[in-house]
Amino acid sequence: MSTPRLVPAPISIQFSQADISQELFEREYQKLSESDDDPISQWLKLAKARGETAESDPVLLNLMVELHRKIDALEMFLKNETPQRVSLTSAAEIGAIGFEHFELKEPLLEKDKLYYGRVEMPVHPKRDIGVFFKALSSKLANIIKIHERDEKEWAAYMTARERILIRELREKK
Repeated sequence: MSTPRLVPAPISIQFSQADISQELFEREYQKLSESDDDPISQWLKLAKARGETAESDPVLLNLMVELHRKIDALEMFLKNETPQRVSLTSAAEIGAIGFEHFELKEPLLEKDKLYYGRVEMPVHPKRDIGVFFKALSSKLANIIKIHERDEKEWAAYMTARERILIRELREKK
């Protein structure tokens, strides 16, 4: 097996072996993909489908939606409500990522085992993504299952990290 191309990326993951509670992990995985299907997102999708947003500025519209989500999050905080998430057994820092791989800073994985994890993506809007992955070594993992939208965000984040590294290398010269 060739070594995957990885770039340093400071993100966190919580994970558990998938066989512990496969059905529960699968349910959360599906819910995380639908996390943008809150009432404001559903309204926006319907408005777009009816053509009511054709003359609207898409950037301004997205900012308004995000502002609405922030207010909802603030309201949940004030009411001391938290989203229900599955309890996962381990937490770790990811040191580097690739398009289909990531590498933990610490050797916490068992080779050839299947895991479910939640990755805290540092993108706008900040959110968790669900992934199923297989351990290729005690630190290296291969992403086996990720939602299409999340995969695009993962790839965009990796590309942005590569650009930052290239910029840093140019500045050192």
